[in-house]
Amino acid sequence: MHVAVADLSEPDVRALLEMHQRDMHDASPPGTSFALDLSGLNDLSITIFAAREDDDLLAVGALRQLSADQAEIKSMRTRPDRTRRGAAAALLGAMIETARSRGTKRLSLETGTSEHFAPAIALYRASGFVPGPDFGNYRNGPHNRCYHLDL
Repeated sequence: MHVAVADLSEPDVRALLEMHQRDMHDASPPGTSFALDLSGLNDLSITIFAAREDDDLLAVGALRQLSADQAEIKSMRTRPDRTRRGAAAALLGAMIETARSRGTKRLSLETGTSEHFAPAIALYRASGFVPGPDFGNYRNGPHNRCYHLDL
């Protein structure tokens, strides 16, 4: 498996991100999901990553630089038929290392709180993320939670 910077022009990357956008309300009540659509991900502050086995796309994620000191993990998604292969962990690891190499001091993310998000939350916590205060436009609430990793 390898993780590399990807491009939104890649059809398989676009398809997985579009699926992520469509499915967001299955896991979160309306108004509580903050997944970026393709236009939102098409921003100079965002780097898209893809985890692949050969030419097979397993997972995608995005790293948004919020400031010189803080970055945010956005829109991580593993293909449903490609789970339990370590793709999400590899993707998250690559984004953490990229943030470190950029001199980022804090990496943050916002995710849902329902049982649907339990595997992602377990991965984030195993990677050192801890629940913490609101950041950016995100507010902790009954359906979402902010996590932070000091780098």
